[in-house]
Amino acid sequence: MLMKAATSGGLDISCLAAETVSGMVRSLVEFRLAEWGLEKVSGDVLLIGGEIVANAVRIARDREIRVRFTREAGAVVLAVWDPSDEMPVVRPVTELTLDDIAPDARALDDGYDDGTGGWGLPLVQALSTECGVRRTEPSGKWVWAAVAC
Repeated sequence: MLMKAATSGGLDISCLAAETVSGMVRSLVEFRLAEWGLEKVSGDVLLIGGEIVANAVRIARDREIRVRFTREAGAVVLAVWDPSDEMPVVRPVTELTLDDIAPDARALDDGYDDGTGGWGLPLVQALSTECGVRRTEPSGKWVWAAVAC
């Protein structure tokens, strides 16, 4: 991992996409929020960060990702870059019933996808003040979210 900037002004981290990155980013962001005296927004920011970093890690698969965390007037902004041109897709939120919830014997199998993923972006939209995606040249994109503080 190469940490390009980690001053009290924010974070700018480049690293290989690995399963441990999401936890590392949450820890660094939590420390920065505490340093800024913004613990009141840490729950929302950490959940948002976990979601968008996990998406970048999943799509980048051992390639480089970047994470930026900044404090702006009235908000904190978390942005994650990945090298893929594949744009995020927001899954429509549907109401579940008890009939939809059933044990799945394969749930812990490596690589098993039960088709229930894709709820992270609606969470990001619900918890952030503003969020979006910006393509980069020659490839990749920044996925970002701002949370009012």
